[in-house]
Amino acid sequence: MSDFGYLDEKSTYFDSACQSLRPQPVIDALNEYYMEYNSCGERVKYEWGRKVDDKVAESRQAVLDLLKLNGKHYFVSFTLNTTYGLNLLLSQLNLPVDKVITSEIEHNSVFLSTIEFAKKHDIERVVLERQDDGSIDLDYDFARSLVVMNTSSNVDGRELKNIKELVKKVKKSGGFVIIDAAQTLGSNYELLQKIQADAICSSAHKMYSASLGIMVVRKDLLPYVETDFVGGGMVSSVTKDSYTLLGSDHAHAIFEPGLQAWGEIIALKTAINWLQKAKKTSRVNEFAGEIYDFLQKQPGVKVLNKAAAPVISFSHESLGGHSIAKALSDEGIMVRSGYFCAHYYLKEKLDLPHQVRISIGLHNTEADITKLKNVLERIFN
Repeated sequence: MSDFGYLDEKSTYFDSACQSLRPQPVIDALNEYYMEYNSCGERVKYEWGRKVDDKVAESRQAVLDLLKLNGKHYFVSFTLNTTYGLNLLLSQLNLPVDKVITSEIEHNSVFLSTIEFAKKHDIERVVLERQDDGSIDLDYDFARSLVVMNTSSNVDGRELKNIKELVKKVKKSGGFVIIDAAQTLGSNYELLQKIQADAICSSAHKMYSASLGIMVVRKDLLPYVETDFVGGGMVSSVTKDSYTLLGSDHAHAIFEPGLQAWGEIIALKTAINWLQKAKKTSRVNEFAGEIYDFLQKQPGVKVLNKAAAPVISFSHESLGGHSIAKALSDEGIMVRSGYFCAHYYLKEKLDLPHQVRISIGLHNTEADITKLKNVLERIFN
């Protein structure tokens, strides 16, 4: 694609599940901030700062619009990444729950933070299985529970197909739902639209924007937040031994202590606009099917996926995952190898060797797919 014209012809990138490449308009938006109005937001009255405030507000609204959520009920805060957002929430929430529920195919950002949440509040922690299509069994008793779960797996692309039904059941039973959307917003944001979760955490750098964490939080959750991570930009007044947090009209500030990544936040709106247009002509699913079918036919290859997806993981009976990744790298092809921060599921439960992960992005072309297949065929043989 022309928006990725800066790519070297010899460089073929298949690691979008880690971080997507940035299209030129996003790079331009970020550079424009640094070169034309590089200033603080929410703190100054001069022209540059006012422009920052306006554009940051536009990015917050763009996130809500993408998810089709109402600003009357939700606010958007920005942080470092999905992991940071999840920990920021879970470390400060004091909820009326008896258990925390997650699933077996979670990234460590969810798996570890729910371990700590259960320990801190001395409650039960439940790890549920996910069905082959990514759905969760809704027959489980979700009463008085906090459910923390991904909507797309970073190891095999499985999606939480019945998320709408899950959220409704948990909320109806008096529970709470926090969603890890890191792998979803850049590939299938439609899955999350109008979902009334209590919080959605994601990463802008997995949706073709600059490095940034996104938190979409329901305002009803605020009474359960016991703020202990504090700093500048969060308060309306300070005395010798106390302080008063900003009101509900600045709800986002409760998770934004200190100076923020204004340029990265501003670039996010450009990325969202670009993503929505690029998806209309996307061939990602077509490419996923092509790679999946190819791998299924290769002797000695075991594909982890049950179906084609933008994220495909596999292993070889006689070649190590890291060795395959290094051999691909020698040909200019970049993939991920290892356990992809999903150690429990891949290493402990399935007892698998290091995997090779191919994650497809909107920048990839038919030529990339052909090159990948040709090189893999040589490596396998």
